[in-house]
Amino acid sequence: MSKPEWRISEGAVPYAEALAAMEARVADIRAGRAQELIWLLEHPPLYTAGTSARAEDLLQPMRFPVHTAGRGGQYTYHGPGQRVVYVMLHLRRRHQDVRRFVSDLEEWTLRALARFSVRAERRAGRVGLWVPRGPREDKIAAIGVRIRHWVSFHGLSINVEPDLSHYDGIVPCGISGHGVTSLIDLGLPVTMADLDGALAETFEEVFADTVAEAA
Repeated sequence: MSKPEWRISEGAVPYAEALAAMEARVADIRAGRAQELIWLLEHPPLYTAGTSARAEDLLQPMRFPVHTAGRGGQYTYHGPGQRVVYVMLHLRRRHQDVRRFVSDLEEWTLRALARFSVRAERRAGRVGLWVPRGPREDKIAAIGVRIRHWVSFHGLSINVEPDLSHYDGIVPCGISGHGVTSLIDLGLPVTMADLDGALAETFEEVFADTVAEAA
């Protein structure tokens, strides 16, 4: 199996446009008409509602457009300064295991962040990655996926330098009592290109074995 295509989009990609592109690509991957895809992009400011979203967690419904995402999870925010990574992999040709796939996405993100000395951590019952900051924990990366006929789409988002006040309009991922952070908020002058490079360098550390096993 060939390695996935990597695509980096410049500028903010409208959410509806990205969703339509993912839907088409997933169908083509399943049919064997296209190779797998890792798509890195940014969105204009918006909120997305996952399949478990609760109405009461949308605190400011008029602040930004709200989109139904179709992925797992609850409400999350996307916007400039946040790297969104849409991961379209054919899991039937890799590990046909959704839990392992989510864990691999977390591990991939952990390794990329570690390149900048960020010691993010998993938390039981809380999907995503968290940075301990004294008495509190702040979320730096979110994960939400959908699987159709064993092809994945949606994926993860990592905060590089978004406007963190934009999270005030929701209860992020339905979890209250914790904050959100970013690489810049942690005092790390990391650019989007820096993060993209770290993601590219660490992807095969986590996913290459699945390609080898499927070959």
